[in-house]
Amino acid sequence: MPEERIKIALTKGRVEQQVVPLLEAAGIDCQQLRNKQRRLIFDSDTQPYQFILAKGPDVTTFLERGAADIGIVGSDILTEHQSSQYELMDLGVGVCQFVLASTADFDPQAPRRKIIGTKYPRITQRYFDQLGRDVEIIKIEGSVELAPLTGLADAIVDITETGTTLRENHLKIYDYLQPVSTRLVVNRLALKQHQRLIYQFVDQLAEVVSKSSKELAK
Repeated sequence: MPEERIKIALTKGRVEQQVVPLLEAAGIDCQQLRNKQRRLIFDSDTQPYQFILAKGPDVTTFLERGAADIGIVGSDILTEHQSSQYELMDLGVGVCQFVLASTADFDPQAPRRKIIGTKYPRITQRYFDQLGRDVEIIKIEGSVELAPLTGLADAIVDITETGTTLRENHLKIYDYLQPVSTRLVVNRLALKQHQRLIYQFVDQLAEVVSKSSKELAK
């Protein structure tokens, strides 16, 4: 087992599914991740990496507390949780968009104070502050689409990739906010302690990401 290793916190679920093929293309052994069963921590006997599977918000906590050296997580989480670590790379996967959406009878220009449902209160507040509009924000952890359909909120701010879920729930997009994608972030102290290993990992991955983006651009 390698004497020096770096700990990589990877967002489990969709991000994990999209990033593992990139890691493999970069020559990184992900066999344990492919056959993870119920495990959440994966050590390699041949490579200086330990992978930790965690929920997106927890990835930022691992980074901030020094329990992980590298984090792979969506930019929505980084922005909402105000991460102070180094963002080194956009991996070009998990691409989607923040939107303002509601029912067909919603009037975004109506002068009354609106109620907005969202999983992302900071991002939502910043958006409406930039517009100079006073709103009440309700944080919702589950299906945000329910908020305008049940009268809980006038509209929602949420992430969408294709808009299919919104259309299936008879919701209309009224504005587009910031784009979202998966990012590679590094703990500041770890970058000093494991500079060689971290940049080796980043360079391997960057080559694959660059190649993928060029192929998509053709």
